Amino acid sequence: MAIKLKKSYRFALRSSLIISILLTLALGLLLQAVNSLVWGVLMVYLLLSFFICFVVIQLRVEKFIYRRIKKIYDEVSLLESKSLANIPVTTDMKTLTEEIERFAQNKKVEIDTLKITEEYRKDYLGNVSHELKTPLFTVQGYILTLLDGAMNDKNVRKKYLERAAKGVDRLIYIIKDLDLITKLEVGDLNLVPVTFDIVELVQQAFEMLEIRAKKKHITMSFDRVYDSPIYVKADKDKIQQVLINLMVNAIKYGHENGTTEVSIENLIKNKVIVRITDNGEGIDKANIPRLFERFFRVDKSGSRAEGGSGLGLAIVKHILEAHGEKIYVESVVDVGSEFSFTLEKAENVQT
Repeated sequence: MAIKLKKSYRFALRSSLIISILLTLALGLLLQAVNSLVWGVLMVYLLLSFFICFVVIQLRVEKFIYRRIKKIYDEVSLLESKSLANIPVTTDMKTLTEEIERFAQNKKVEIDTLKITEEYRKDYLGNVSHELKTPLFTVQGYILTLLDGAMNDKNVRKKYLERAAKGVDRLIYIIKDLDLITKLEVGDLNLVPVTFDIVELVQQAFEMLEIRAKKKHITMSFDRVYDSPIYVKADKDKIQQVLINLMVNAIKYGHENGTTEVSIENLIKNKVIVRITDNGEGIDKANIPRLFERFFRVDKSGSRAEGGSGLGLAIVKHILEAHGEKIYVESVVDVGSEFSFTLEKAENVQT
């Protein structure tokens, strides 16, 4: 690390002035006592003593303070940081103290951030382990049962293989979502923006989730009839995934015989907002800030029974952020929830 000297003469000047004045006063009193006081000589002595004191003190300060501080800067690896690398070392103690205090405060913030990150990492690894081991142990259990003799029974063999296959599908689903969210977080996901009709895309999502919704007798519909297309510009496949993830959540947490409603509105001149509303169990206010965390579940037992990777909302958030868009949540317990997100309007409609 290149260290430059920023000399400060304040300490040497003040110290030299005090010493030279005291010495001159002492000499003056002595000369007066012997009746030999000569003001000219006294002034010359004052200036000479001041100069000598200044040179000696400044050199000593640089030697015993600056050089040792420089050694600390050079040798202590903790100080190898951007916050100090380009700051010249000063011989002024006040300035140096302020710099070190500022550096210590920055380091404290960094350490606190690292602690939070470490806790998050531990929590994340624990969640990944839990999510993977459940289907993995399920598959293992069925396979071991078959190997122990159950495969001789044709009906049992088919049933267990089907259940094991579902466990494998769950594992694949989780791993794919983990891979996707990792790419999203490191910015390794290439978006392909195209112009498309968001109304048509929502209708396709309805059709894809029709069977799932019918199992809970949930009706999926628009808030009104959309007679004309609404064109937006985004990565069509990724926005379809956003819609599906949000609708799956609406179905998962919706009440039997409920509804999932989608509306598309103009927000500002170049934006539209898509709202997905359900009349399900709702979300407690305390849980809303954590909704988009990986593996966070409002109802851990119930949502695991419903399946899923626990990454759906986290993926939604990252996809929209990759587009430079926002997602919003409003929810009331026992009333329902509304998830809404923005999209850019298409300037030129491509046919």
